[in-house]
Formats: sequence, structure tokens, C-alpha cells
Amino acid sequence: MCLSVPQYHNLPTFFLSPHGAIQHTQNSICVRDATMNILTVATATAAFLIVGQTTAFGPSRTLHPKPCQIRSSSPNRHWVSLLMSTSTPPSMPTHSPATSLPNQIYNWRGYRTRYQVSGPPDADHTLLLVHGLFVNSDHWRKMLTGLNKNTAENPTKTCRVYALDLLGSGWSDKPRKDDPTAQSISGENGRFLRCDSICYRDARSSSNAAKKRPPKLRSDATLKNIPLGTPAGGNRLAPYLELRHPLSSPYNFYTWAEQIADFVHDVVYAEADSPPVTLVANSIGTMSALQSVLDEPDLFNGVLVINPNFRELHMAEVPFSPITMPVVRQIQALLRDNGHGLFKTLATPETVTQILKEPYAVTDAIDEELVSVLLDPLLTPGADEVVFDTLSYSAGPLPEQQLSSPQFPNLPVWVVYGKDDPWTPAPRVEKLREVGRPGEDQSTVERVVGLEGVGHCPHDERPEVVNGLVWEFLERLAS
Repeated sequence: MCLSVPQYHNLPTFFLSPHGAIQHTQNSICVRDATMNILTVATATAAFLIVGQTTAFGPSRTLHPKPCQIRSSSPNRHWVSLLMSTSTPPSMPTHSPATSLPNQIYNWRGYRTRYQVSGPPDADHTLLLVHGLFVNSDHWRKMLTGLNKNTAENPTKTCRVYALDLLGSGWSDKPRKDDPTAQSISGENGRFLRCDSICYRDARSSSNAAKKRPPKLRSDATLKNIPLGTPAGGNRLAPYLELRHPLSSPYNFYTWAEQIADFVHDVVYAEADSPPVTLVANSIGTMSALQSVLDEPDLFNGVLVINPNFRELHMAEVPFSPITMPVVRQIQALLRDNGHGLFKTLATPETVTQILKEPYAVTDAIDEELVSVLLDPLLTPGADEVVFDTLSYSAGPLPEQQLSSPQFPNLPVWVVYGKDDPWTPAPRVEKLREVGRPGEDQSTVERVVGLEGVGHCPHDERPEVVNGLVWEFLERLAS
């Protein structure tokens, strides 16, 4: 899933939402309303930040949110004080409060990244779970702990299930985007034609491990006339699709895709004899997972997507892009420069609980444990920088573009989604059944399953249903 911020001080939800101002309906999209929302946000944001700098966050008045203590439903979870202005930032616990699994560290390209794993090393299947934006591996709590329970779907089979925190998320490191080391490990390096940046692996090509890896796929940084879907389930051609992060930030889908592939080589393969890995991705994690498949297809045997995200703030998605994108970029710059005080004010359990009620159709799944494990890492140093940096990421690959790539391998892809998801239009998801490689009649997506009464996070809202579908998918891969 992707966390957004609900209306606060009369700001529209778009203010901090990676999903944008476009309002979806089942059969249409109102471009006029979307454009007006963008203009409204520009005015409201500017006014709020100007007033905020001189009053709420000025020297004469400082906002001090009241301390709030929450207890997880897990017996291992201690009481936490979340006094934003004075408390010490939380540190990673030895075990996840959501899963009781040890929090383990994968040192990736000089940075510490957290992961969890469940199930026996010699399991019948190996899965790697890829989370959405602003959340972390704890969001997979019910899949990490639930897949290996004996059910009708898996009376004898077992799974080895990994879930990692992508760089900048959860308990993983959050370097500044302009840090030279962070710049050097970006997945965009060496990715685009007519670009003099050097791929991280190529710079270390003398090692035997690097020599065995496939060369990086290279393309133009700007693609033209790319077929995409619409919220109503139609087709359209995007005149331009910009792949490169506008801020040259390492927090991009190519970096995360390389982290996924490296994790398979360095962690999964170190524990077992090169098992085929099944990717399961939620929301905006879809693009990272699909890109990793494009980069190193031999590592994976299938992809199960849960509620893909179509990134309505992407420049290829925003209506009247030449007119509206300059406004959007001004808003993004205002947030990066002035939004940190607001971020800290909003980073409370009460606010996060309200945020989660937007994408979750099954609100009973929103418990104190969930709020705590999603919020605590967002209070660590650098988290707000990553949030605002990522909200400026109006570029990068999109699902239809990746799935229709000539390089996309011939492996099964299933899509599962909640029909009550306010962020992912059902007709556009269903349209993925028709997406395929150029010149081929067969769709890349083998099956699309819609779930009634479920929102953006089916794996946490209806885990028994989704875990059952995962087992169906694994049996399909074994057949």
C-alpha cells in the first residue's frame, strides 16, 4: 500500500498523497475536476506553508503534539512515547512486534537494510514480498506468519517467505539523496542511453559475482507513444513517458529492483541451492518487482501482484501535463523545502489510523500493532526527506509499459485486487488481462481476481483469502 495523508487543516488529500488529485469513478474520470484539484492544492499548500512559517512553526509559537502511547496487540510490544519534538527517535527492535520474527540485516551496497524470513530453508517454495510506498515488511505480517499454517490449500507443502525493507523504507537506512555514496548506488546509473553515469555493478566488474550477472537493460530516458490504460478501462497512448527521477534521486524503482535482485543472489541463494523465487508485490511495489523481473528474469518463476498502483502523479498520468505539471512541481518543491514541520505534526498514531481508514475497506484490520509498526520507522532520521523526495517522483516505469515490454519474460503473472480500493480503479486493473508483448496475441497477465468488500491491502484485510490465492499460484507454478 501507499500511505497518504487525509484532509488536515482543510488541505485536500492530494496534499501528501502519491496517488494524486485525479478522482476515480467506476466508468469515468473528470479531467476538469482533476485540474481544479491541482490548482486548489497549489493555493491551499502555498497559503498553509506561508501561514505556517509565520505562526505555527515560527519562533513565537511552536506546535508540540501531545504525547501518545500505544500498546501493540503483540505481548512483546512495549509502550512507546511518540512526543515528536523532544523524544528520542525509535530504534529497530530485535524482533518484529508484528510477526515475532527476528529483524535481520542485509548489508547492501554499503547500507543496512532490514528483512524478515519465515519457514524452513528447505521449503518447497520460496517467496519474496515487496511492500508499497512509505510502509515496510511488517505490512506483510499476516503472510509472513500465515502461509505455513496447515490449511486446505497447503496440507503438506511449505514456503520459505522473505520480506525486505526497501532502501529508504522501514528500518532500512535512509541516506540523503545527494550523498555521493547514495548517488553511486542508484539503479538509474548506466540505465539510459546517452548518459555517462556508471552502473554500480559495472564499476565493480572485476569480481566474479559481477561477471556472472546479465548486463543492464538500457533504453532512452524518455519513451514515446506508450500504450497505457485509463481508469474507465480504456486505452490511450502516452506521448511521453519519462523514466528518470526529476531530482536524480537514488530512491527510484530501478534502485529498488536492483536491491531485490541482489537480495536473491546474496541472501536467498546463500541459504539454499538457487531456488526459483516467486515475487509478491503490493501497490507501488509492483513497479520495483516487475523491473527486477525485466532485469534478471532467470531469478524468478512468477509474479503475484496485489492491487497495482498506476501512479496518478506521474507526468504521463496527469491531465494536461504541460500545464499542470509545472504547478505540481511547484507544490512538490514547497513540500520539500517547507513541509517537514507539518510531517512531524501529522506523524501521530491518531493521524495514521485515520489515513489507513481511507484505503482499508476492512477497517477492523487496522489495529494498534499495525499503526505502530508502520509509524515507528517513519519517525527515524531521514524518513521525512525520503517521503518528500518520493512525492516528487513524477516519473519512472508504469505497469502496462513494463508488462508490454518485449523483454518481459514468459512467466506467469497474476493480479489480485480489492474492488473497494479507492486508489486503484477496477476497470484499469481488469484491462491488464489484455496487456501483452508486441506482436503476441497472448496477454502477459494470466489471471485477474477481484475481491468483493476489500480495499487496497487485501493481504492484511482478508489474509485467509489472499494466502489461499498465493497457494493456488504456487501450485500453478509447480504444474
